[in-house]
Amino acid sequence: MGAEHRERIEAIRKRLAGTGAASWLSLSEPDNFYFTGFTGDKSAVIVTGAEAVFACDPRFTEQARDEVTACRVEEVRGNFLAGVGKILEGLDASPAGYDPHAITVGQLEVLQERSGGEFVPVPNLTGRLRMVKSEDEVACIRAASELAEAVLHDVLTGIEPGIAEMELAARIEYQFKRRGASGPSFPTIALFGARSSLPHGQPGERQLRPGDVVLIDMGCRKGGYCSDLTRTYAYDTIPGTWFEEIYRVTLAAQQAALGHVRAGVSCRDVDALARGVIEKAGFGKHFGHGLGHGVGIEVHESPRLNFESDTVLEPGMVVTVEPGIYLPGQGGVRIEDLVVVTEQGCDMLTRTPTDLKVL
Repeated sequence: MGAEHRERIEAIRKRLAGTGAASWLSLSEPDNFYFTGFTGDKSAVIVTGAEAVFACDPRFTEQARDEVTACRVEEVRGNFLAGVGKILEGLDASPAGYDPHAITVGQLEVLQERSGGEFVPVPNLTGRLRMVKSEDEVACIRAASELAEAVLHDVLTGIEPGIAEMELAARIEYQFKRRGASGPSFPTIALFGARSSLPHGQPGERQLRPGDVVLIDMGCRKGGYCSDLTRTYAYDTIPGTWFEEIYRVTLAAQQAALGHVRAGVSCRDVDALARGVIEKAGFGKHFGHGLGHGVGIEVHESPRLNFESDTVLEPGMVVTVEPGIYLPGQGGVRIEDLVVVTEQGCDMLTRTPTDLKVL
């Protein structure tokens, strides 16, 4: 990956042209992993026209010297931000570009005071780079997805009446680590019965009963990259015709959207297609979130598939397609798959069937 990291750093140099910045400063853990492969926390990456510097505190020096090959590693003792400011001063890196969404006002004040230099906000510089995945990145996401799907399959075979939502979520996350993931890519969602109408509800003490809706939203992190998958089931028996209807409509919306995903199509148009299916069926007010989002080093990253997005899909983007219908007091359905955008369409990373299933 060393060569790929050097290419990414060079891409930052090229993208700085015209921004008014002479260098780039990142305090973002996901961005710093992307540019260097460093898997720890509390780090800084500084890129100038001539140098690339990785800064960390003494807890991570040995690790950084093992993982980081595309930058010169600098150990910072004492106040970390003050030390980064001193490095900037020594590099003559002013004005330094930074992502305004990844640095706090307080951090910026310390950096300005200690470096004596100027800083220029440059939004979405790294986000644009990270949107299109390399073959190696797609392979990592595919591996995370395959691991998560295997866990879902095996955990569902052991599901039993009386299990609590929290217990099911814990079983899933235990199996992630047992099988080689570094952990979940986000806190696992497992909701039963009427609580499945909560799009991002937290698992609680609600116990599983026959006739319950079972909504599971899960993903793991493997090799530094995330997966994301949602499936909705009925337990023991279908809870009613209302559930069959919203499941059918949600699945139709997802299939319509998946058929429209390809390079050159706007994210807004894909969202509108799925949303139109749900609205036509009379459930528009019960689908309140965007259709999907990018997945990579972070489980939620660019691009966003929603009605506000101007982004046009490109080959190599990895996105979720996850329409949902949520009926308060009754239950909800969400079906989510992970796909890679291609010139002709999309490559499905998830393989778990989407047909209505009774556990």
